[in-house]
Amino acid sequence: MDTNQERALQLATEAGHILLENGAEIIRVEETIQHIANAYGVKDESFYVLSNGIIATGQHYASAKFIPIKGTQLSRVVEVNQLSREVSSGTVTLDELEARLRVIRQSKSKPWWELVLGTALGVSSFSILFGGSFVDAGATFVAGLLLGLFMTFIGSRITRIFGNLLGGLLGGLLCILAVRLGLGQHLPNMIIGTIIALVPGVPFTNGMRDMANEDYLSGTTRLLDAFLVFLCIAIGVALAFLVDGAFHGGMMQLGVPVADTVTRAWYVQLPAAFIGTVGFAALFGTPRRFYLTCGLTGMVGWAVFIVLAWYTGLLSVAGAAFFGALAVALTSDLLSVTQRCPTTVFLICGIIPLVPGGGIFWTVYYLVSDQLRLAAITGFTALKVTIAIAGGIITLAALASRLQKRKRITEKI
Repeated sequence: MDTNQERALQLATEAGHILLENGAEIIRVEETIQHIANAYGVKDESFYVLSNGIIATGQHYASAKFIPIKGTQLSRVVEVNQLSREVSSGTVTLDELEARLRVIRQSKSKPWWELVLGTALGVSSFSILFGGSFVDAGATFVAGLLLGLFMTFIGSRITRIFGNLLGGLLGGLLCILAVRLGLGQHLPNMIIGTIIALVPGVPFTNGMRDMANEDYLSGTTRLLDAFLVFLCIAIGVALAFLVDGAFHGGMMQLGVPVADTVTRAWYVQLPAAFIGTVGFAALFGTPRRFYLTCGLTGMVGWAVFIVLAWYTGLLSVAGAAFFGALAVALTSDLLSVTQRCPTTVFLICGIIPLVPGGGIFWTVYYLVSDQLRLAAITGFTALKVTIAIAGGIITLAALASRLQKRKRITEKI
């Protein structure tokens, strides 16, 4: 292997590094490294990509990089994907590749105000999706602003586990305080909307796609990471109720979940799903030119869900979640072709409205209020919805993979 090939292999690994640490799925990382290396004549390479590391070897080259989980900047995934296309077409020299990778790595994240505003728009919109009123949405907008400031300036500087725990605590306390002051009407729906800002959408979605691509080790690792984040959020919310109970002489008692009749209308739900998804697109560092298409993806999935589960009653919540996730995955694949953008960008953002935030909240509340039977029931329901969402993502990913393999075989024949 000559010097240029070694350098090409090194730069291909660097491209994979950028992808992996910014939210790309394993198969995209592997294919990108492969395409870049092959474009410069490297034929005897071997790559092994994990959820937090890349091992690359060549005839006279070996590299093993540990890649810690930092955050998500989907804009960098988009830029590396576009660069990989140009490299494969033979229009990029090694010097240009190195310079552009350096620029991508050093590119700035979203400005703090956009992240905070995205959080506020996301949580206020999702409080409506989960049954809150317009008054609740206003209160959660303010809570979202404060939570966004916390996560941007403090949560990002401490460990992920402690940051999510404190985020759940802060979000819960802010919503409880709003209701205590008469600024909110439906506390459960407010808290559910607020904690969605902390949901680990990237490891959850990518874990499902890795499993669909038969990368079970990385898929399991990412799903475990998502589960731990869910657990930390739940502990934070539980602590919020305990702190409030300590100051007011007992646990706040919540009745049967109630949905606001005005905001439940489809002409309110669909715009809320659109706006909420756009808010999360900002949080995930999506390029602004894709905000509208991300919002459309989330709205399509939510429309399928509410039609099947609410308005027609054809399916259970879990069944409707499966077809909602399937619709999100299909829309994401179609948009990835028309927009020349990785499917991940649309899928990660679009799947958020379907996340069973309500199940997580009620399971936690019933646990801290010693209603263990109800906690078991709601927890099992949330698990079924989660599995259904995963099933929808995996089903389409498996079908797409099978079609691609059949296409390659046909082309060879």
